[in-house]
Amino acid sequence: MTSLRPATPADIPFIMAVERRPGNEDVVGRWSETEHAEAIGSPNYAYFIGEDDSGQPVGFSMIQDRQEKSGNLLFRRLAVSVPGGGHGRRIFTQTRDWVFQETQAHRLWLVVYRHNVTAQTLYFSCGFVQEGVAREARLLSDGSRSDALMLSQLRPEWMQSHR
Repeated sequence: MTSLRPATPADIPFIMAVERRPGNEDVVGRWSETEHAEAIGSPNYAYFIGEDDSGQPVGFSMIQDRQEKSGNLLFRRLAVSVPGGGHGRRIFTQTRDWVFQETQAHRLWLVVYRHNVTAQTLYFSCGFVQEGVAREARLLSDGSRSDALMLSQLRPEWMQSHR
């Protein structure tokens, strides 16, 4: 099982290590220590650490735009230290549930790149709906380009799935 807790500045080295894990360069954003420290200290962001049963960190999530007036929160980042163990799904669903249980958000949205089929599968299986495509928006490390898919879930959709 994976549990979720709020991240602290002491978690920044772990967060940065996960962002820089081989294979993440084209699917997970990378911020500097300063950028993470500013965001963790900002009321506009919410950071979470997923921990396994032994209390070891296994991934993180980041929500942005908590102060957005229309209730549109951005699921900015999700990354795990070891993919394939189900931790990403649990961190994602727990973070999404936190958004709709603990904030007044009406809409949770995210961007996923077309080449990241694993993430698309997760998001669609959790009830997210594709809203649009920014064609060839992401320049990949090999010089090719990938479409950016905009997905979202509305509070009523989340509530319907939790009855």
